[in-house]
Amino acid sequence: MYNEKVMDHFEHPRNQGAIEAADGTGEVGNAQCGDIMKIYLKVEADVITDVKFQTFGCGAAVASSSMATELIKGRTLAEAWELSNKAVAEALEGLPPQKLHCSVLAEEAIHTAINDYRTKHGLEAWEETGSHTH
Repeated sequence: MYNEKVMDHFEHPRNQGAIEAADGTGEVGNAQCGDIMKIYLKVEADVITDVKFQTFGCGAAVASSSMATELIKGRTLAEAWELSNKAVAEALEGLPPQKLHCSVLAEEAIHTAINDYRTKHGLEAWEETGSHTH
C-alpha cells in the first residue's frame, strides 16, 4: 500500500518531537480519521531554523509530517507557507488516494504554526486564499 519513501519516513521520522518555547505552534486534526498533527517552529530573522512535529495517526500522517518538516527547514516563512499538500505527496513519491488528506493536514498545521508566530509578533495572520503578499 505504501511505497519505500513513505515507509522510510514512517519508520525513521525526521524532526519528531517538540520544541520548548517554540516561536510558533500549530495543531490540527481530522475528526474522521482521528489523526492529530502538531508542528513546532523556531524562527530567526524570518527563517525557520528548526521545526519539529508530533503526530498521532496512521503511517501516512507520520510520513507526511516528517517530509513536510524536512521541506520547510531553513526556508523563510513565506516559502514555507507556499508548501502545498501536493508538494508533500510528490516528495513522498505518492500517497494512496484515501491517504491524501494526511498531506493536507501537514499543510494546515504549518499554516497554523506560521500564523501563531505572526500573531505573537503583532503581525496580521495570512489568509488561506493565497491573497497575502510577502
